[in-house]
Amino acid sequence: MKKKAILFAILAAAFYALSTPFSKILMTKIPPSFMAGFLYLGAGFGMFLLGLLQRKTTKEIPVSEKITGKDFPYIAGMILLDIIAPVLLMIALLNSSAANISLINNFEIVATSIIALLIFKEKISARLWIGIVFITMACILLSFESTASFTFTRYSLFAILACIAWGFENNCTRKLSSKDPIKIVIIKGIGSGTGAVIVGLLTNEHFKLTLYILFALLLGFIAYGLSVYFYICAQKDLGAAKTSAFYAVSPFIGAFISLLLYKQLPNSIFFIALILMILGTVFASK
Repeated sequence: MKKKAILFAILAAAFYALSTPFSKILMTKIPPSFMAGFLYLGAGFGMFLLGLLQRKTTKEIPVSEKITGKDFPYIAGMILLDIIAPVLLMIALLNSSAANISLINNFEIVATSIIALLIFKEKISARLWIGIVFITMACILLSFESTASFTFTRYSLFAILACIAWGFENNCTRKLSSKDPIKIVIIKGIGSGTGAVIVGLLTNEHFKLTLYILFALLLGFIAYGLSVYFYICAQKDLGAAKTSAFYAVSPFIGAFISLLLYKQLPNSIFFIALILMILGTVFASK
């Protein structure tokens, strides 16, 4: 059972890692808010179809707790934050290096831990504090364009704000971890995706109906839908800490894919930040 859960955690990390580099490619045709919306809609509708397939092919469906009125505040928070976070991330990604943004995504560990401490009174170990320091230092370095000018790029700040929003969202989702993971992803995907599309319409983002939308929906199903589904499944057997440890490799996979796709040699800041990020992840994951 543990081996299966570990496989689920690794798959969750690998699938999510696809999001950043391939979203940047698709945003040559799809503006940021619509891109965020299509990713989540792909996750929501994809998991809805997967749920229907599961009911037809599986005799014994895993029993999960029912969603009740007490869960609505967390569901509302989850949806709202999942509208804000991906829109901010897509804006950052459109104007920054995909490899840099992939690594900055690790700041989500810091945000989730600090929010859990301040709001839910969870304890933070000494190792995690060390990890938080290393990851924060790495994110600060990645926020500068080069060693020559040390010019701050505000788009890195957008990525960090996205991670903070996801930190709040992770704590909301944690309160729903005993519920049916497919239902949670469907609610999250359709609710947040619709919200992001509305943001795109209100801000007058323009794009043409193209085949790229189908690719965005497919990417959303894999990188957001299946990733979250496998993460929740792994969390049930491994627990939150161990699942996070395996999932923490996702930004590094994303950065590696980005470097291969764009064939750009990063500057020295990237490599220094990479070392700090690896150290921070090792400390934060144990």
